[in-house]
Amino acid sequence: QVQLVESGGGLVQAGGSLRLSCVVSGRTFYEMGWFRQAPGKEREFVAAINWSGGSRYSADSVRDRFTISRDNAKNTVYLQMNSLKPEDTAIYYCGASVGARYNYWGQGTQVTVSS
Repeated sequence: QVQLVESGGGLVQAGGSLRLSCVVSGRTFYEMGWFRQAPGKEREFVAAINWSGGSRYSADSVRDRFTISRDNAKNTVYLQMNSLKPEDTAIYYCGASVGARYNYWGQGTQVTVSS
């Protein structure tokens, strides 16, 4: 049974940092990603990484502030978030891709950035 469990969210002031973690169990995935959903908005892509970590891509809105990484020995994917802004407030979800689609999701972790 595949499980993705996120942690690391919380309340932080603007300009602060958080590191999210996503532990994966049940199988391994070539591509992993982070998405977020703010109140009243659709879920949006944040960042993704391939198995080796050699290919990473991210949304324009976070490119110079957020960094995705993974530790395959620990079956864990990370999202380091720096210079956080109030507009980064959202529930952050870890996702796992099979083929061209993200089929597996975690339960989400809340990130709140105060101004």
